Amino acid sequence: MPTLLLVRHGRSTANTAGILAGWTPGVDLDDTGRDQAAALAARLAAVPIAKVVSSPLERCRQTLEPLLAVRPELGVPELGGPALDERLGECHYGDWTGRPLAELAAEPLWRTVQDHAAGAAFPGGESLRELSHRTVTAVREWNEKIAAEHGGDAVWVACSHGDVIKAVVADALGLHLDHFQRISVEPCSVTAIRYTPLRPFVLRMGDTGDLSSLAPRAGGHAAQGGDAVVGGDTGAA
Repeated sequence: MPTLLLVRHGRSTANTAGILAGWTPGVDLDDTGRDQAAALAARLAAVPIAKVVSSPLERCRQTLEPLLAVRPELGVPELGGPALDERLGECHYGDWTGRPLAELAAEPLWRTVQDHAAGAAFPGGESLRELSHRTVTAVREWNEKIAAEHGGDAVWVACSHGDVIKAVVADALGLHLDHFQRISVEPCSVTAIRYTPLRPFVLRMGDTGDLSSLAPRAGGHAAQGGDAVVGGDTGAA
């Protein structure tokens, strides 16, 4: 099965303002976020990418603009950008949307979100269980589609949001959703998950550095199948 590179969008104006943006329209990358997006394209230069998929929100599409500028074949001509999937969009935070995080921290629900995420449901929005279900389903379906079209060693990129990525990582690790707050995902970081018929392998988590080693190795990952390397990966090319 393919390797998924989960990219969190670059730093946004809501991030710097301490606002929970959710699906608020018009939230763009700030200057630092645009620099991060430009650097991302260079970091991915050595990685053959079969497909790019994105949350439909502006900050994700803006993060992918520099990558698609140098690799236009990854875009969808009729969309003028990447393939879009609403299931990879931000959590629907309902009444929490647009409010300062410092203010939300005083809400009783805050502690549930922190300590018992599986029981957290946002008023007027969705629950974190629903978020996990839709995002993991989307990833699994894209994996099957990309494997069928590009082969089991294909690498694809999905640009999304912090809680979405944390939910997908928790699923890959077999981690209960209650513990997904233990996962940290910085702006414009890359989390790499290689899926196999037996289990996912989390290759990178929240990586902001060099990504060249994520290119498929000679002979492909398929020969290894779903078995882990006893004693740890050798790092051999």
